[in-house]
Amino acid sequence: MVKSIGFLSFGHYQPVPGSVARTARDALVQSIELAVAAEELGVDGAYFRVHHFARQLASPFPLLAAIGARTSTIEIGTAVIDMRYENPLYMAEDAAAADLIGDGRLQLGLSRGSPETALNGFESFGYLTADGRTDADDARTKTEVFRAAIAGAGVALANPQLTGHTGPLAIQPQSPGLSDRIWWGSGTRATAKWTGEQGMNLMSSTLLTEDTGVPFDELQAEQIAIYREAYAAEGHDRVPRVSVSRSILPLTTQQDWQYFGGERGSEDQIGHLDGGLARFGKSYVGEPDEIAADLAKDAAVQAADTVLVTVPNQLGVDYNARLLETILKHVATSLGWRD
Repeated sequence: MVKSIGFLSFGHYQPVPGSVARTARDALVQSIELAVAAEELGVDGAYFRVHHFARQLASPFPLLAAIGARTSTIEIGTAVIDMRYENPLYMAEDAAAADLIGDGRLQLGLSRGSPETALNGFESFGYLTADGRTDADDARTKTEVFRAAIAGAGVALANPQLTGHTGPLAIQPQSPGLSDRIWWGSGTRATAKWTGEQGMNLMSSTLLTEDTGVPFDELQAEQIAIYREAYAAEGHDRVPRVSVSRSILPLTTQQDWQYFGGERGSEDQIGHLDGGLARFGKSYVGEPDEIAADLAKDAAVQAADTVLVTVPNQLGVDYNARLLETILKHVATSLGWRD
């Protein structure tokens, strides 16, 4: 099955030995350069994680717009934006502007978000959760407002002294088609069902915030099946997309072995997150043919149409471009992910 292949960067930066991304500027500029290099290699997407109060990429839209201005074909996305921290109307303006600069290539992954280094950091941004509601409720409400705004809904009444009417006004600019390119980052089967009902695309990572005792890929495949069933039941008229993220690290050089050779044979892990059990997917580390054989048995990878490869961004543009090239030539081709 032909698949869309993208990279996913968390945008870490630290002034530590071995890091090429030592400052925030390094992380931002290198993200742009990696997207340019990835497009030249034939990679389909450049995606970025958003975190706050940490030495990682934060405000995504200046970066997405800059990449859009430097590239012409590669999809540009997030995986994911934590909606607890966002003003949905200001975000709608930013998203439309970035999408227009990129000529309609934005693929925005949104979510309630994951645990952050700051305790309830979104409150410092001015967003307080009302009594009887949760931060997850607020994230979904903001997402509803954001989606309505980018679809052209009126969200403010006109000033009749300037417009001659009192009808509702939509945010500007508008970017046609952006509404179809919104994804929800789901960590459970329940949120996957909700995502399908809402008509968004599904984005699932290497972490599920539930555990039923089955292997990670099988639980994620079940999540995907539930999503597609719910999507179809609602009668949405667009073919939905599904992405999964994987850590894929081919060992082809001495440098690769030095960095990642010790991670061969990794397995799923069970841990505690947000007060409950969570299951973490394994890394795929080894010779390219070994990785291809393992990925061929990954039920969720087989079910998805898009695979996002998490990259060790602190190793720099050259290293990660070579990693992506190896995956394209020696893993994706043998799996039939390319024509």
